[in-house]
Amino acid sequence: MDDVRVAVIASLTPLEELDSDPFLVDTRGQQAMCARWAADKGYAVTRQLLCYGMRPDHRALWADVDAGAVDLFLAANERVLARALTSVREFSAECERRGVRLETAGLDEPAYSAAAKAAVHRRLSMPTAGYDGC
Repeated sequence: MDDVRVAVIASLTPLEELDSDPFLVDTRGQQAMCARWAADKGYAVTRQLLCYGMRPDHRALWADVDAGAVDLFLAANERVLARALTSVREFSAECERRGVRLETAGLDEPAYSAAAKAAVHRRLSMPTAGYDGC
């Protein structure tokens, strides 16, 4: 099944929510979880979408599907989908209508120590200051 092309949906959650829900803020953590899930299944991540309250019919979600470049949408978990989209139910129905699978990785979220939260904060608050996230 290595021909399955995956579009990862990550939630763009405001940095202000880092203390209350670090995983929703950490787009790299979400994408890494999805990449691990896809690799375990032999699938290829071909697109990464960063969304915050996006309408399920938004053109950006469907452009690669319409072009025949995406077979499956993947999010880390239901919380990510709920933050990324205005209606998970409507998006799921649209996926079904278009014949595109929708999956959640459902792996355990990483634990975020104070140092891990600080690293996420640094990465997100200094993207133009030459900081590369390492």
